[in-house]
Amino acid sequence: MSVLRFQHGRPVIRRWGAAALVALVSGFMAPVHAQNAPASAHVRSVNEWLTRMHEASNQRSYIGTLVVSAGSAMSASKIWHVCDGSQQMERVDTLTGAPRTTIRRNKEVITFVPEAKTAFVEKRDSLGMFPELLRTPSNLIPQFYSAREVGVQRVAGHLADMVEILPRDDLRFGYRIWSERQTGLVVKLQTLGEQGAVLEQVAFSELQLDAPVSMDKLSKLMKDTRGYEVHKPTLKKTTAEAEGWRLKEPVPGFTAMSCHTRETPGAAAQGPGQASMQWVFSDGLASVSLFVEPFDAQRHTQETSATVGATNSVNRRVGDHWLTVMGEAPAATLRRFAIALERTR
Repeated sequence: MSVLRFQHGRPVIRRWGAAALVALVSGFMAPVHAQNAPASAHVRSVNEWLTRMHEASNQRSYIGTLVVSAGSAMSASKIWHVCDGSQQMERVDTLTGAPRTTIRRNKEVITFVPEAKTAFVEKRDSLGMFPELLRTPSNLIPQFYSAREVGVQRVAGHLADMVEILPRDDLRFGYRIWSERQTGLVVKLQTLGEQGAVLEQVAFSELQLDAPVSMDKLSKLMKDTRGYEVHKPTLKKTTAEAEGWRLKEPVPGFTAMSCHTRETPGAAAQGPGQASMQWVFSDGLASVSLFVEPFDAQRHTQETSATVGATNSVNRRVGDHWLTVMGEAPAATLRRFAIALERTR
C-alpha cells in the first residue's frame, strides 16, 4: 500500500514498503496451485474476513522480512511489531535503497534518515495499513466488494487461507490475500487490476509469530534523536468546506476520512485559502488523497497522469490552485474526483 501526503509542500507517494506492505509483479508469477481447504461449516463474509485480518494486525507480535515490488521496482524491509493491548509499536528498517528507520507508537511516528542525519516526527491517523474498514464511519464494503475463498497455501513457512476480495464495479481494484490460518495475519497480498492482472504484490519472505519484541527498547530508540536534526511538520485539522472546497458529486463508495492543511512559504501573506490541503477518502480498503496547493507557474507546467504499480495520480489546474489526486484506484476513479472538485469561494 502507499501513504500519500505532503513533503516540503509537495504531494508525494511514500510506499508502505518503508513501513510494510506492497508488491511483486503480475505476468511473471507462477500459476497458483492451491491445496484444497477442508470443508468449513461457515463461509466467512467479506466483513468477517477483513475484520479478522484487521484484528490480527493490531493484536499480534511478530518479526518478519517483507519483499515488495511494483513494476520493475523491488524493495525489502525488516519489521518488528509488538502490542500490549492498549498500544502497539512497530519498527521498520529498509533493507534496500537508502537506509531509513521508521518507528511508530500508535499514531506517533518518527522516521530517521541516517545519511542526512535528519528525523521527521509526525502524527498519522493511518500508515496505509490494510484493511482500513474500521476507519470508515459507515461500513458499505459489502455493497462494493465480494469475498471468495480460494484455498490454502504456504507463505514464509506458514499455512495461509487464500481469499479474493473482488470489486462489484470498475471504480476500484480487487485483492488476493493470504491470511495466516491460526491468527488471521495478512502474510501476502496482491492488488488486482483488469481481468485479475497483478498490479502489486507484497509477501513475507520470513515471519516469526509471537516474537519477543521489546516495547521498552523500541520506545528508547524512538526517543533517541541525538545527532539528528528533528523536523516536526505542523498540520492543522480542518474540513474541505472550511477551506472553501467541495465535490460537486460524490464518487460511489468513497467517504471523506480526514482533511488537513499545511502552510507553505508565503502562504500567510497571500491570504486565507493559500495553505496546502490534503483531503483523504476511503472506501474501507482503497484510499484516495486530494492534494490542493497554490498554483505555481514554474512548477505546475503541464497537466499529467502517472502510474506506479497500483498507484495512479492525475493533476489539473483549478483556478488559482493546483490539484493532484493520488490513490490505489483506477485512473478513471481519480479523474472523477478531479473533475468533481470545485471552489466554493
